[in-house]
Amino acid sequence: MIPTALRAAVALAVTFACGGPQEAGGADAPSCVLVKEGFGPAGEVPIRVERVATGLEVPWGLAFLPDGDVLLTERPGRVRLLRGGKLEPEPVARVEVAEAGEGGLLGIAADPRFAENRRFYIYYTASKGGRDVNRLVRYVLAPDGRSAREDRILLDDVSAARFHDGGRIRFGPDGMLYVGTGDAGEPPRAQDPRSPNGKILRLTTDGAAPADNPTPGSQVFVSGVRNVEAFDWLDPRTLVIAEHGPSGELGRSGHDRVLVGTAGANFGWPDVYGCQVRPGMPAPALSWVEAAPPGGASVYRGDAVPAWKGSVLIGTLGSRHLHRVVLGADRRVRSHEVYLAGDPPEGLGRVREVVQGPDGALWVTTSNCDGRGTCPPEKDMVLRIVGAH
Repeated sequence: MIPTALRAAVALAVTFACGGPQEAGGADAPSCVLVKEGFGPAGEVPIRVERVATGLEVPWGLAFLPDGDVLLTERPGRVRLLRGGKLEPEPVARVEVAEAGEGGLLGIAADPRFAENRRFYIYYTASKGGRDVNRLVRYVLAPDGRSAREDRILLDDVSAARFHDGGRIRFGPDGMLYVGTGDAGEPPRAQDPRSPNGKILRLTTDGAAPADNPTPGSQVFVSGVRNVEAFDWLDPRTLVIAEHGPSGELGRSGHDRVLVGTAGANFGWPDVYGCQVRPGMPAPALSWVEAAPPGGASVYRGDAVPAWKGSVLIGTLGSRHLHRVVLGADRRVRSHEVYLAGDPPEGLGRVREVVQGPDGALWVTTSNCDGRGTCPPEKDMVLRIVGAH
C-alpha cells in the first residue's frame, strides 16, 4: 500500500481574475481561475490508496465489464485482463502499434451493451502507407475473456505525431462513443472543421456521425482543443475537459486548461490559450501557469470517498499528482486542491487514467515507466483510492 500522507505541494498564489498576458488572440476571462505558482493547496480529505496490479508498462486506459473483469491497455500494444482482482499473465490481444513518443495503444471503452455483444473499442497509433495515423477499432472479446478478435475499423487517418495524439475514449450518457484527439503538432488543425484533430468526436458504435451532431455528417462534437486525454460529463449534456497547454508553440508554454462546454463549443486553440477567451467561446474554468499536464479525469459520483462526491478528479503527468476541482452550479471553480503529490512511495508519480469503478472507488493508473518519470521496481500500477476510516 502506498502511504497517503498528503504532501503539501508548495503554497500557492491563486487568483480569481486571470490577469495573465493578454494577446491579440483574446482577453482573459474574469471567471477563470489562474494558478500563478504551483498547482494548489494540499487536499484535506483523508484517503487510502490500494494496489490492484503492478508490473505494468504504461497502463493507459481501463474498461470495466459487467461480470467484474477489467480490461486495460498497455501503450506498447497489449490488452490485459484483470480477473478477480488479479492480472492474468497473458494478454487478451496484442496490437501492432507505431509506438513513438505519446503514441501507441491508448484508450479503451466497453460497449454499453457488452453483456449482449461482448464488444470493446480501442484507440491506437498505427503505421499506414509509410506514415503514422491514429485509429479507433472495435474488438469482440471471447466468451472466456482470454482472447479477442478485431471486428471493424471505425475511425482511421487521424493524424499522428510524436506528441499530441489524444487518445481517451468514453461512452457518454447518450450511448454514443466520444473520442479525444490532439492536434498532432499542427495547431491550425484544431480550428479546421474538416480535420478530426484537436477535437472531441462523437460517433455511433458503427463509426457514423450521429444525426444530432452539431454539424450534419460531421463527427466533430467540440473543437479548439490542443490535446485531450481527459473528459467526463457533469450532466447528460455538459462535458468537463482537461487539456494540455502549449509547449513552446507561438512562444507559449504551460497554461493547461479545465474547460466546460456543450455540443458545438469551440474552445479557441490556437487563437487563445490559458484563461483567454473570445466572444462566443466558453470561458475556461481553471488554468495553471506551470505545465501539469492532465492525464485522465472523472466526475466522482461514488460513495468510497463521500467528501469528493460531485468533484472533478484529474490526474496529472508532469506535476505528478491527483487534482480535485469543485465546481459550483454556475460551472465556476469554488475550490481546488492537490493530493498524492510526488513520486512513489510518497506520491503516485505520473497519473494517466482516472475513472470511477463500479465499486465506487476511484481507479487510477500510473505512467512512471513511459520514459518521462521515475520507474519503480514494481513498474507501473493500477490503484484504487478510497476514504480512510
